[in-house]
Amino acid sequence: IAHRMGNAVNSFPLLAVPVFIFAGCLLNTSGITLRIFDFAKLLVGPIRGGLAQVNVVASLIFSGISGAALADIGGLGQIEIKAMEEQGYKSESAASITAASATIGPIFPPSIPLIIYGTVAEVSAVKLLIAGIVPGLLITFLLMLQIGYFARKYSFPAESRAYNVKEVFHAFRKALPALLAPVILVGGLLSGFFSPTEVAAVTVFYGLILGKFIYKELTWQQLIEVGRQSIRQTANIMFIISSAAIFAFVLTVEQVHVQMADMLLGISKNPVILLLIVNLMLLVVGMIMETIAAILVLTPLLVPALSQAGVDPIHLGIVMVLNLMIGLLTPPVGMSLYMVSIVSEVPVEKIIRAILPYFLPLILSLIIVTLFPMISIWLPGLLF
Repeated sequence: IAHRMGNAVNSFPLLAVPVFIFAGCLLNTSGITLRIFDFAKLLVGPIRGGLAQVNVVASLIFSGISGAALADIGGLGQIEIKAMEEQGYKSESAASITAASATIGPIFPPSIPLIIYGTVAEVSAVKLLIAGIVPGLLITFLLMLQIGYFARKYSFPAESRAYNVKEVFHAFRKALPALLAPVILVGGLLSGFFSPTEVAAVTVFYGLILGKFIYKELTWQQLIEVGRQSIRQTANIMFIISSAAIFAFVLTVEQVHVQMADMLLGISKNPVILLLIVNLMLLVVGMIMETIAAILVLTPLLVPALSQAGVDPIHLGIVMVLNLMIGLLTPPVGMSLYMVSIVSEVPVEKIIRAILPYFLPLILSLIIVTLFPMISIWLPGLLF
């Protein structure tokens, strides 16, 4: 048992996980998140519901650095929610938009869940990360569309004044180094210049340079605390991964994956029907199971079965992670709900009621991504 647990985490691709965790904690501390949000806020000016739209766009930008939904909520959440409350949004409305927009993080590259899925499924992590770009943009567009509709229907607040070009340019100049981070990282992945693990390391290096020498907000005490936070989070994830290796071994010995394939293919050999069945199963699993544990347990069962039916493992990875990200917003084990509740100091039950309408664009994104595989596999196919 100890031997298998050790081997499970002795993996070069998995090295990206603790390094991205460290990068996310570092960027939250070094002033990058604040400057990204301030610049985006100035762009919208007096548009009704503009700050809610900024919330979504900022999540997309920050997701190009952090790779995790909880990192988005922890990093941007407090800034976003406070700014929205000051402008007149209800606390639960601000918290629900923040939690919903954080689902973009693990879909758009870099993504910790996709890296873990790639390791278990033995699929190229680079192709998986690139496959998440178009679905991530789709979720962003649909969330912004709904917020635009709600802004008119419920008269969302707007900025009291429009900002002039000089103020916008000044904010852009301050935010430019932070805005370049996702451009460098995603560009490095697309060009094949970085592997996912190297992207994580570059993110840390870039964050250190920005925090210490550009923005000059990072102190040695903060760096030590960032290290402590990263170690705690890494230990949790790695223990889940190493323990799941034992479970995966039992499944393999008992040939459960063969039985699962026979069962699913006995129902239908149509890949679309099988994906819809898997979607329903994953939505339920996401309600009661932690994301990484669910990926580690279900990937060895689902990939062989659906591959036989002709489902691309990269497409399945995007569908699986998107499902489980929606699960982060559903009780009783909705970690995003609890995280945003802590950040906003709003009771979970109020956030659940406020977040219900935002399931519509998320579920719609899931259906579109499921039914149209090219949304996921077009870009990796084009580049590779």
